[in-house]
Amino acid sequence: MPSKMKLRTPPSAGFTLIELMVTVVIATILVTVAIPAYTSQIRKSRRTEARTAVLDLASREERFMSTQNSYTASATNLGYPSLPTGIGTYYSLGAPTVVAATATAPATFTATATPIAGSGQDKDTQCASFTVDSTGKQSSLNSSGADSTATCWN
Repeated sequence: MPSKMKLRTPPSAGFTLIELMVTVVIATILVTVAIPAYTSQIRKSRRTEARTAVLDLASREERFMSTQNSYTASATNLGYPSLPTGIGTYYSLGAPTVVAATATAPATFTATATPIAGSGQDKDTQCASFTVDSTGKQSSLNSSGADSTATCWN
């Protein structure tokens, strides 16, 4: 009796084109969500550098005031080689704006850090600048000039 031979097809190995395309679509969706979230977190972490530098400058101004009885806009008086100076490569700390004391008003200063153009932080529309004044008031402006202190100093 002749035996019937069954022809077996070998099991396929690899992926079909549809499986590959589904994988590409899923990876693309993940990347489009992950990259903006990552960039946002990086910008937030760099804000800390700017806040710290502005607070340091304010501290130096107060130290100068305690010994000289006036504020100064001189970088060397505050212990900096020059102002404006870069804070890392993302923010610039400008020379403080100093208003001398008058008969009716005490001396004041304002220190501000702004993003350096082309650094990536200049695209941070929520926190475009950080400011501290002689009263210790901390403030921030967004890219359209509106107050964003609650968002940026937290």
